[in-house]
Amino acid sequence: MFPLIVIFLLLQLPALVCNLDYEDCLHQRSTSVHKDGDVVIGGFFSLYAHIYYTGIFNIKPLKDFYTMPLMPNNNQNYLAFIFAIEEINKNLHLLPNISLGYEFHNLIHSHWRILENSFILLTGQHEIPNYMCGTESQSVAVLSETLWGTSTQIGPLLELYKFPQVTFGAFDTMLTDSGQYPSLYQVAPKDASLALGMVSLMLHFSWTWVGLLITEGHKGLQFLSDIREEMDRNKVCAAFVKMVSTTVVSYLSATKTHDILTRETASVNVVIIYYDIDILNDVNYNIGQHLVTWKVWVTNSQWHADMAGRNFILDPFHGILVFSHHHEEISGFQNFVQEATPFKYPEDTYLVMYWSKNFRCSLSDSDCALKNCTPNASLAWLPPNKFDMAMSDESYSIYNAVYAVAHALHEMLFEEVQMPPMRNREVTMSSPWQLHPFLKNTQFNNSAGDQVNLDNRRKLDSEYDILNFWNFPEGLRLKVKLGTFSPHILLGQNMSVSKDMIEWATGITQTPRSVCSESCNPGFRKTSREGKAACCFDCIPCPENEIANQTDMEQCMKCPDQQYANPQKDNCLQKSVTFLAYEDSLGKALTCTAVSLAILTAAVLELFVKHQDTPIVKANNRALSYVLLISLIFCFLCPLLFIGRPNTATCILQQTTFGVVFTVAISTVLAKTITVVLAFKVTAPGRRMRKLLVSGAPNSIIPTCSLIQLTLCGIWMGTNPPYIDTDAHSEHGHIIILCNKGSLTAFYCVLGYLGSLALVSFTVAFLARNLPDTFNEAKFLTFSMLVFCSVWVTFLPVYHSTKGKVMVAMEVFSILASSAGLLGCIFVPKCYIILLRPDRNSLGTIRNKTHSGGKPS
Repeated sequence: MFPLIVIFLLLQLPALVCNLDYEDCLHQRSTSVHKDGDVVIGGFFSLYAHIYYTGIFNIKPLKDFYTMPLMPNNNQNYLAFIFAIEEINKNLHLLPNISLGYEFHNLIHSHWRILENSFILLTGQHEIPNYMCGTESQSVAVLSETLWGTSTQIGPLLELYKFPQVTFGAFDTMLTDSGQYPSLYQVAPKDASLALGMVSLMLHFSWTWVGLLITEGHKGLQFLSDIREEMDRNKVCAAFVKMVSTTVVSYLSATKTHDILTRETASVNVVIIYYDIDILNDVNYNIGQHLVTWKVWVTNSQWHADMAGRNFILDPFHGILVFSHHHEEISGFQNFVQEATPFKYPEDTYLVMYWSKNFRCSLSDSDCALKNCTPNASLAWLPPNKFDMAMSDESYSIYNAVYAVAHALHEMLFEEVQMPPMRNREVTMSSPWQLHPFLKNTQFNNSAGDQVNLDNRRKLDSEYDILNFWNFPEGLRLKVKLGTFSPHILLGQNMSVSKDMIEWATGITQTPRSVCSESCNPGFRKTSREGKAACCFDCIPCPENEIANQTDMEQCMKCPDQQYANPQKDNCLQKSVTFLAYEDSLGKALTCTAVSLAILTAAVLELFVKHQDTPIVKANNRALSYVLLISLIFCFLCPLLFIGRPNTATCILQQTTFGVVFTVAISTVLAKTITVVLAFKVTAPGRRMRKLLVSGAPNSIIPTCSLIQLTLCGIWMGTNPPYIDTDAHSEHGHIIILCNKGSLTAFYCVLGYLGSLALVSFTVAFLARNLPDTFNEAKFLTFSMLVFCSVWVTFLPVYHSTKGKVMVAMEVFSILASSAGLLGCIFVPKCYIILLRPDRNSLGTIRNKTHSGGKPS
């Protein structure tokens, strides 16, 4: 233990040097402060630490000690205690004609000292407990901090006497057990929404990668559970979680390695620190020793603005954000503090000590009185790091605790006495345990208008002020309110922060970022990294026709069929309606081709009519040639039904017209082929073949085949006819209006029937290709059917591999190509002879060929 004391003394040398001068005087003065009254309220406040020669936590009650001041703000606590009691004594409506006194002790963290002071408070004596040799104590309640160790030590002793204990420290859920602590009441508001408030601040600044430093203890573990739950709900990740000890810094730092700031903490720019107690601990010490000035610290109100009195430029806690319980200012408190001096309260040992240290006073040897002090000195002169005039959370709770006891006492006396005011009478007090029913039901509004309630079940979650601590000028630590957080308002609207007022940590010039991975911009989605936290992810582009219109989207959204994704994939644009229009270049080309071929076919028909009596026209059944030419004209005009905006009529006419006119054309070719074959099979009059040829039987093939095709089309139109459809996927950014075939089976039956007729015509023509004749067109019919079949065989796979307008254009092209094949292969040779070789289109030429060895037709 001795090395620990040496290290402790070295770390606190400045504090000890200034205290050794008046150490002897402190032994002459009482460490308890007492003021008489009809009723006395006791209190335990952490003001000074007593370091005993034999060790910090020695059980033996030695009287030799060094005295070391703790946090400067702790001096404000007992001033708030005195202020509340004096204010009540001046109040004519609360405890009239009854004076309140007070008695408070320094809370020394030593078992025997705590018990000793508790006995003094209970019995009113400083010697043997349970033996009354003087007046009985007038204390009715005691105020103490909410330190777990302190409450568990004082609580059982006070419970023996059913003595009311009101705590003013941070609310502790472990102390709400009325079975274990029936005489304990907590005045501080609940901290249940602290975790939500801190996570809301993270979301406000888009901090999703934060560290957690939590002090050990049940409150720290409860906060860790709460904040992890809120972080998981709001997709904020913990980069690290460190549990640290709450032992006094000088004692702990000498016995353990500083492992708070490690490599894993270096990449995190924002750290949440949860303090369980109000004394300095290993967190502050480590951060201060390492001069970590680039972090943003977020903490609760148990953090103190001053760290062992150090004033240095590179302050690690400059710019820290603190969640402090919201409360209104108590009027008159700052005036009271300005006027509070050891000359006004000479019995106050601690005010004397504080004055001596801060105002360069000396102590007289005879009676330890102050002398040579700064004239007219006031606590208001001290900088904020020495003494903050604004009432702290603990001081505010102490003020409310005193009033809570006073209100309960007022109600108890009013109920018991039920008589005129006890003027000119000695006040007789009941036992303190009779105050419990009234304390449990105490509820009032204090002078600032805030509600005070000691019933844990009726307490509301606290609202918070968000404070920013500045350390300039050096060491002054200005406290600036940035905004508020209220758990009673809807999420997203429960926090207001003035970003322009924030003074960030040293080295940070703009709002810092703390993320594991940078946000995914619109057009990208997040994909998690294996084995990493949810906040660590990669960004990948959205797939085709999907968008991400917000940052950090988990999944891309598919655009509706009527819309398409823009190139950035962050917005869906409306698709334009399109179809194979006459105005399109492709539509124009196909239209011009179809009309030109139809006109050309009409010209051929006119040429044949003009030369209808010539041998070449008459040789192959003139009537069938006319029918074939007329059907080809309709075949060339049929594609015009496929071009332009589709409607129900054109969708039906497209397929029926295509099927029927092509059936007429192919059946006409078949009739012409059979006519050629029959003509060469006739070798003698009276033969059956001759009768068929003369009777015109081949001509009946055309209506018969056409009737079959009409029947197929009728079944098609009656079951599942073509209809108007849209194609939103074939062409990017467009919705194509086209005709759906309806029944694909019926469509392929019509096409298959045409193919069968063409195959039969090709076979018959192929067999008759070598028959001798001057104008034998069997070879041309064979070649025309070969072209026709080739076009439509090629059409089928290409048709299925195309979409949208291209598919329609492919069908139109196949119609035009197959029709042009028939026209070119059958009629171009004849036109050549009629127009360019008229000498071959005469009977004389035919006779000359016959006499030279040719057979007559």
